[in-house]
Amino acid sequence: MTLFTTSQDWTDKCWEILEKSIIYYQGEAIGSVVAQDPKLNALNYDQCFIRDFVPSALLFLMHGKTTIVRNFLNTTLKLQSNHKEMDFFQPGPGLMPASFKVVFKDNEEFLDADFGEHAIARVPPVDSCLWWVLLLRAYCKVTNDVSFAHQQEYQDGIKLILDLCLAHRFDMFPTLLVPDGAFMIDRRMGVSGHPLEIQVLFYAALRAANELILPSDEESKRYIFRIKQRLSALNYHVRQYYWIDLQRINEIYRYQSNEFGKEVANKFNIFAESIPNWLTEWLPESGGYLVGNLGPGMMDFRFFALGNLMSILVSLASKKESHRIMDLFEQRWYDLIGYMPVKICFPALSGSEWRLITGCDPKNSPWSYHNGGNWPVLLWLFAAVGQKTGRVELAQRAIDIAEKRLMNDKFPEYYDGKNGRLIGKEARSYQTWTIAGLLAAKELLANPEYVKLISFEEGIENPVGLSIH
Repeated sequence: MTLFTTSQDWTDKCWEILEKSIIYYQGEAIGSVVAQDPKLNALNYDQCFIRDFVPSALLFLMHGKTTIVRNFLNTTLKLQSNHKEMDFFQPGPGLMPASFKVVFKDNEEFLDADFGEHAIARVPPVDSCLWWVLLLRAYCKVTNDVSFAHQQEYQDGIKLILDLCLAHRFDMFPTLLVPDGAFMIDRRMGVSGHPLEIQVLFYAALRAANELILPSDEESKRYIFRIKQRLSALNYHVRQYYWIDLQRINEIYRYQSNEFGKEVANKFNIFAESIPNWLTEWLPESGGYLVGNLGPGMMDFRFFALGNLMSILVSLASKKESHRIMDLFEQRWYDLIGYMPVKICFPALSGSEWRLITGCDPKNSPWSYHNGGNWPVLLWLFAAVGQKTGRVELAQRAIDIAEKRLMNDKFPEYYDGKNGRLIGKEARSYQTWTIAGLLAAKELLANPEYVKLISFEEGIENPVGLSIH
């Protein structure tokens, strides 16, 4: 067991590991590998995932290391799909890859991108393009150079993403309809439909695009008009229908079902019997949160951390709702934070429900991996919302818990158990975003200005030109 006598000792070690994780292409740093576990098969952990690189990229930006982030943005933009032909086995135009890696052939370097065709269950990444737009905005804020995003290739890239997300579809809601496993929860977990995480990322990406698109011609102005239309509808929809607290539970409990017509209370035909028994006992008087999913006859009452934390940062949750989400964390600390922050969802699926919904996925057994596991990468989000809501003491408490374990546990990917006491059964060691998440969390507490890299204020369209340094 390695012991570090000072905080600086382990911070230096963390940076040393991060430096070793960096991927180079033609002599330029362009990203970082997922993990550096020397004992396990690499699988796709030797690649750079867009979602995984975000906390590392934000940390690099906080330290003025902008070149690697610029190179990453340039690289992934060039990898963005622009297939126009009707080939149903190719990614549609606008889609960003889940991951990429550098391959060598005949003494030459090539980039190999994965849009889901190599992924387990072959699911394309819905979240990659949304995270990409947010990271582009963060880069422009740090460098105080919005002209970078105004380059024609970047304007075209943003518009391709908007075409993908704003397309006409078989749906009556302003939310995005996506398949199971299309974001951080990348295995079957019953999150298909309109999962909260994607709706919040979609909202954030629209707000970022609204700042980044240059209204130089009529086409660009039409994009901005469509963005504002969708933002307004999406904001109303999520706040109106995804929010849950005791008052809302009482309303659902007394709902009439099978109502027909436009002006009905129970618009999604939610049956009172679907309210789980655990929820009425678990939800505190002052707490509340945004449910995990919503659709016809279906409300997923599970608490999903990333979507709720991100909703606070981008002001999709109102100020009052944001504080009630933090109240929930404080009053259900043992369940949502436990021995290793932060639990990805609560509660875990078990029994016949686990068998039917996950397809008997052994990796997602109860209280493991995405099914109720604890993910230290979420620390950076928890620290950011702690700053934004004035609940810094909660964020510091969570960081203190993580610091005591992560270094000695060799920075695993995730933790198992109802309260996160066990290192994940199949967790990789030296997981890059675990390290970056902890370091970024500490930076966010030390420098509140950094929260502006990834946050939006309610009802305010912030100019991008905000210099952090």
